[in-house]
Amino acid sequence: MDLFSLQAEESQKGMAPLAARMRPRTLDELIGQEEIVGPGKLLRRAIEADQLSSIILYGPPGTGKTTIAKIIAGHTKSYFHTLNAVTAGVADIRQVVEEAKNRLAMYNQRTVLFVDEIHRFNKSQQDALLPHVEDGLIILIGATTENPFFEVNAALLSRSQVFPLSLLSEDDLKRVVRKALADSDRGLGHFSVKMDEHALDHLVRYADGDARRLLNAVELAVLSTPPDEDGTIHISLDVAAESIQRRAVRYDKSGDQHYDTISAFIKSIRGSDPDAALFWLARMIDAGEDPRFIARRLVISASEDVGNADPQALQVAVAAFQAVELIGMPEGRIILAQAVTYLASAPKSNASYMGINKALSEIRNGGSVEVPLHLRDAHYKGAAQLGHGKGYLYPHDYPGNFVEQNYLPESLRGRQFYRPASNGYEKKIRDYLETIGKLNPEDKYGNPDSY
Repeated sequence: MDLFSLQAEESQKGMAPLAARMRPRTLDELIGQEEIVGPGKLLRRAIEADQLSSIILYGPPGTGKTTIAKIIAGHTKSYFHTLNAVTAGVADIRQVVEEAKNRLAMYNQRTVLFVDEIHRFNKSQQDALLPHVEDGLIILIGATTENPFFEVNAALLSRSQVFPLSLLSEDDLKRVVRKALADSDRGLGHFSVKMDEHALDHLVRYADGDARRLLNAVELAVLSTPPDEDGTIHISLDVAAESIQRRAVRYDKSGDQHYDTISAFIKSIRGSDPDAALFWLARMIDAGEDPRFIARRLVISASEDVGNADPQALQVAVAAFQAVELIGMPEGRIILAQAVTYLASAPKSNASYMGINKALSEIRNGGSVEVPLHLRDAHYKGAAQLGHGKGYLYPHDYPGNFVEQNYLPESLRGRQFYRPASNGYEKKIRDYLETIGKLNPEDKYGNPDSY
């Protein structure tokens, strides 16, 4: 590389967007994805030991797929080559393969090929890679936002390990922003920036787990906001809303009523008041609340507050969520209103919600338990000799498709987690469980018949 090329590269780095400049260079700098690259995790160990096999990184935009690939490039002694599936064809793959063969023969150096947006490769392009991935000439790193089990052919998929990346949490995204604002070398640390907490919350909420989108909005906010008299750039909620192009959910000057309103909304549904629920829904819609946020809360309420008192409530809520995503606003308000009035007018029960909480508490606080022998899988080789399935009574062989039998670990025999309510459809469930002797006024632990 000559002097002019070096200067051009350095100049390009300086003009790169904040998201590109702040891209983590090492695993220790990476924020989020601890479940796959955290200390001691398989992928991290493979990267650090430079013993990587072919992998596919699958996840939404801005979650670190390209970043992880670039970190691998910095760790490996293999030659690192990059292709973008949008612009590359079979001829490009063949050239990479030929160069990889020469490199292995002359320098005993393997080739790592990073294919961005690998789901864009058609079958013939993927087939061109397959034999060279199979014989180890090329270590493939594929990145995709689409489900690889649908978009990558089975032969290539079977020779790669899939690592799903999740959306970054709100705490992770806040760390990303604070790091960018403090970094004077690659970030915005050379500016004096004061960002209101509500502004940060708004940016993080509407970045929707995408660190790239978040940093683009932060950079726009900082560079487009004139400093105060003392040189401080103040990022308010209004500035944040303009920067990420989403109207701020502001019900008063502090923004606190955003949380109060959604609370009043859910409590109105829980309290079977459709008029109040519609009022709070209208307030959120008028303030520009994300309709997907409202729909998500309806899905939760359908199970938490209505439950089996009206099992159809969950279907209505899920259908409303899908319909709002399909239709959008302003017509989406009609769909939301239908779901809200249905849930608010439905009979209520939180028995299933409380039941899973009780069961989780038992799991976390109780001792270790084993699956009873008669409930264990008896189909695999050697299971019968171990006594698995012995004594199991098949309910469909008995009158009414029921036979008395213990399904819990012996130490929990008689434990009751689910206590159906006495209203709506759940009364039928309760009556049935009482008929077959599965519901008693008290269980063996002395838990009463109410919560």
